[in-house]
Amino acid sequence: MGFDMDIRWKQRFQNFGRAFTLLRSALESEDIENYSDLELEGIIQRFEYTFELVWKTFKDYLEYSGIETGEASPRNIIKKCATANIFDEAEIDPQIFIDMMVSRNKLSHTYDFETFKQELDKIKRIYLSELENAYLFFIKKELDESAGLGA
Repeated sequence: MGFDMDIRWKQRFQNFGRAFTLLRSALESEDIENYSDLELEGIIQRFEYTFELVWKTFKDYLEYSGIETGEASPRNIIKKCATANIFDEAEIDPQIFIDMMVSRNKLSHTYDFETFKQELDKIKRIYLSELENAYLFFIKKELDESAGLGA
């Protein structure tokens, strides 16, 4: 089981890493005002699946670390990561992750461009750096593992 869990979090991390890199490049290449509505919708979609992958990567990492995850919901996994001090180690603010989850849910059910733009501003100003902290945390964990330092 340990080997499968090891592979699962690393595979999920590879997908998260690709999604995060695409989201970051989209947000850093232009000012939000310069994007067309279709491009904005694409960036929102990228954010939604990046968030989906990051919380699931944390879920897999918790399980790999031997921590019982219980209900596999974003809110529960965020709480588990905070309780297990994983977010402290990753320099992640759990409240920002909760806010990210709320934004993701709001964006899935909103078709108002003013709301899109407000949420995109939050993604660019606040969420991107927290996602980067998660990305760097998992990079470090992969390096630690390849150096034989384990979880």
